[in-house]
Amino acid sequence: MHILDIFQDHPTTFSFEFFPPRTDAASEELFSNIAQLQVLQPSFVSVTYGAGGSTRERTHDLIVRIQRETNLTAVSHLTCVCHGRDELDAILERYAASGIENILALRGDPPKNLADYDRKQDAFQYADELVRFVKAKADHPDSRGFGVGVAGFPEGHPDTPNRLKEMDNLKRKVDAGADYICTQLFFDNRDFYDFRDRCELAGIRVPILAGIMPVATKAGITRMADLALGARLPARLQKAVNRCDDDQNISRVGIHWATEQCRDLLDNNVRGIHFYTLNKSDATRRIYENLGVKDSLALRER
Repeated sequence: MHILDIFQDHPTTFSFEFFPPRTDAASEELFSNIAQLQVLQPSFVSVTYGAGGSTRERTHDLIVRIQRETNLTAVSHLTCVCHGRDELDAILERYAASGIENILALRGDPPKNLADYDRKQDAFQYADELVRFVKAKADHPDSRGFGVGVAGFPEGHPDTPNRLKEMDNLKRKVDAGADYICTQLFFDNRDFYDFRDRCELAGIRVPILAGIMPVATKAGITRMADLALGARLPARLQKAVNRCDDDQNISRVGIHWATEQCRDLLDNNVRGIHFYTLNKSDATRRIYENLGVKDSLALRER
């Protein structure tokens, strides 16, 4: 289903994000987890994309399999990095032929094994250029072309400390044709509400989806900080994690925190919630149960 139809049909969307596994065995396990989430009736699921060829084929294979073997709408990530124009054109043609209707267009970062990669080799340097290129694809079966999403950063873009320039950059992506914004994960809803207000001030009117990821392990928290994802842990959440003596209890804390985030977001008319699942279905299912509903359809009818 095209993302514009999804937004038209559902006043609140619920979506899940996965990353492509590196082995066939892990792929089967992930697909099983994805299939289990069908009962929650998510608005769509998305699959991340590795630059430099690291996971490109697995992303495509997983997206196509989701499209073919489940009742889920699949959104594929696509990045500027490590791509020429002809290569991007070929990727989009493959997606269109496979029935994929939606793309999340990102600038992307070079893979770790290409630390000295020269971005000047890429066809596009910025995500707004990629958005414009994707939207211009006239041979997509849907007359509207691909539905396109872009990223937003409630706590600020790591490469753009000037928050005014950050909003100018985001506005360029929307003006290039982006249909919606999906935010980076955050743990304090006040950051999201401030971001949403700044989007309104900038004249950005497309749907904004809130990115939520439950804390699961201490190692995961450290890895998230090392990756410089930009998400800060509020002191209250840190205290709750520090009181835990094992990862099982940390997971409980993370699920509770994420549940309360979702309750508050829903009470404040969030347009959509996007769960970063870390390729696990249990935490997402638990959050839905804690919200007191059987599936996302019931959530939409609140």
